[in-house]
Amino acid sequence: MAKILITGCAGFIGFHLCRWLLETSAQNNEIVGIDNLSSYYDLDLKNARLARLTRDPRFRFLRIDLADRERVERLFQTEGFEKVVHLAAQAGIRYSLTKPEAYIDANLAGFANVLEGCRHGGIKHLVFASSSSIYGANTRMPFSVHHSVDHPLSLYAATKKANELMAHAYSHLYRLPCTALRFFTVYGPWGRPDMAYFLFTQAILESRPIQLFNHGHMRRDFTYIDDVIEGVVRVIHKVAEPDLNWSGDQPDPATSRAPYRIYNIGNHTPVELTAFISVLEEKLGRKAKVELLPLQPGDVLDTYADVDDLFEAVGFRPQTSIEEGIERFVAWYREYYRV
Repeated sequence: MAKILITGCAGFIGFHLCRWLLETSAQNNEIVGIDNLSSYYDLDLKNARLARLTRDPRFRFLRIDLADRERVERLFQTEGFEKVVHLAAQAGIRYSLTKPEAYIDANLAGFANVLEGCRHGGIKHLVFASSSSIYGANTRMPFSVHHSVDHPLSLYAATKKANELMAHAYSHLYRLPCTALRFFTVYGPWGRPDMAYFLFTQAILESRPIQLFNHGHMRRDFTYIDDVIEGVVRVIHKVAEPDLNWSGDQPDPATSRAPYRIYNIGNHTPVELTAFISVLEEKLGRKAKVELLPLQPGDVLDTYADVDDLFEAVGFRPQTSIEEGIERFVAWYREYYRV
């Protein structure tokens, strides 16, 4: 039985990953989930997720702030984890404009503590969340893990880029196998209330106008949560290895001489925001009132994932259509909020 640490277990992706590993995996995993239960969004939703997970005796929850170095050190010293999936982070792009310190504490100091724990704890594989935001000012589509990503447009994106660099350094110095996963606009049941699709749904049902930035002329590679989780689970078992063909003369950002890999997890089908809203209107049975606004600081115009490397490594590509995914989300939303 493998003991796996999942950070950010009360979050959207962390919750679904814990549930998948407990309910779907053929292995009899023991899951230790940690979360600091920040008030960035609705704590009732986070606690409802945890209530589902704690029904299973193979799951243990510990409330820990990853920025607490001594607490994280004790966690790794006493638990004896085999693998770590690091999903905890301060999320959100616009929030980073007003609360930059939250990103420094959670995404940089917190991740450094996780790396130190993995280093001293003999972890066999660290899988961690990066983001499509890391592509920043890039306009060459689709976004590939082999492209340079040196021009982030938000502090959030910059911290995710920093995470990839920090992990590579530990992979090189200590032979710690590390895999970074760049997630593309994840949506679905139990999702984050600060995400656009969640806010749109709430506004449409309450007959309030929704805000469309850049006048709706944006495309996102919306990726359904179950596809994301299947990709994560497959990668957990695909331990990163050195690329024997890697060359410092023409360095490939996606691989290394160290045991280090980067993969995109996206639906590889960008959708215009106006088309997304049309599907949402259809599934809700209501028309949206729209307020058109200019592009916001930190936003990128388009995201589009190249997932060829993911498919080559683990034989999987996300494939849930936007129509199917939104229908499932709307059904959950109506049930959870009794709408």
